[in-house]
Amino acid sequence: MVLIGHGTHDDTGVAEFGRFVHRLRCRLDGVVADVSGGFITKARPPLSDSITSLVARGHHHLIVLPLSLTNDRRALGDIPGTLALEQERHPTLDYDLARSLGPDPRILELLAERLADAQADMPHLLRTEPFRLTDEEPERITPAETAIVLVGHGSTDVSANAEVHRVSRLFWETHAADYLTVETAYVSLARPGVPGGLERCRRLGAKRVIVLPYLLFAGGVLERIWAQALAYGANHEGIDIRCAEVIGDCEGLADVVIDRYEEALADAAEWNVRQRVQQALAAQRFPRARGTTFAEEPTPV
Repeated sequence: MVLIGHGTHDDTGVAEFGRFVHRLRCRLDGVVADVSGGFITKARPPLSDSITSLVARGHHHLIVLPLSLTNDRRALGDIPGTLALEQERHPTLDYDLARSLGPDPRILELLAERLADAQADMPHLLRTEPFRLTDEEPERITPAETAIVLVGHGSTDVSANAEVHRVSRLFWETHAADYLTVETAYVSLARPGVPGGLERCRRLGAKRVIVLPYLLFAGGVLERIWAQALAYGANHEGIDIRCAEVIGDCEGLADVVIDRYEEALADAAEWNVRQRVQQALAAQRFPRARGTTFAEEPTPV
């Protein structure tokens, strides 16, 4: 298994990706021949180095799994082009590409856990009013007065942006039905941005907004989300803005990745069976002369 990560210059994101690869390697020890990971852009190790290392250890068929929550694989780099170059460098290399991770119901469940953590602990609490030491109990804000802004990366691919909108709706109906609303926002490349999503929640009457990153790992993108939310909160009194954590390196995410791996492996086996059946049928319809190969025969009309 080869995991492709979202390249970043931020050491935090690279380190968390590395820990997740290690988690999978431990989980699949004795089940999968090897687990590796790399990046196409911005970060190390490069995907090419990981593939070269696997081939050197005798692995010639790879299940390549993009760690992406949407089908916008361009966000991770040119995956088909990169793999084609690797096949030129390693003629024995064969691979099958697994599908993206979202919107798997277990991903939505992990988002619900991050939302609950944000409600309970609030390690990143953005308040527009100073704390006051009084004997008065703070006013309790109910879920019906609380909005959620689910924030995706953003893309020039409208289909990828639509996927994030779909996740927002699914999450609202399956895990946040008691909340005022679940709005969608993007870090960049698409509208609305984080301030736009927060403003919509404010206009809908939310007393509290929880910013829920639709991201796998921490890093520079998460910091941008928090910075944009903080800047908005500093200019708008009377609304409590809180930020949740990313999905992160966890067993739940590993479960989804392993299922994608097994699915791709099964699809590859099914395709091989179909190929053998088609070849057998072709041999029955167009029997070869003794000593010839299919390549030597004329193409049937």
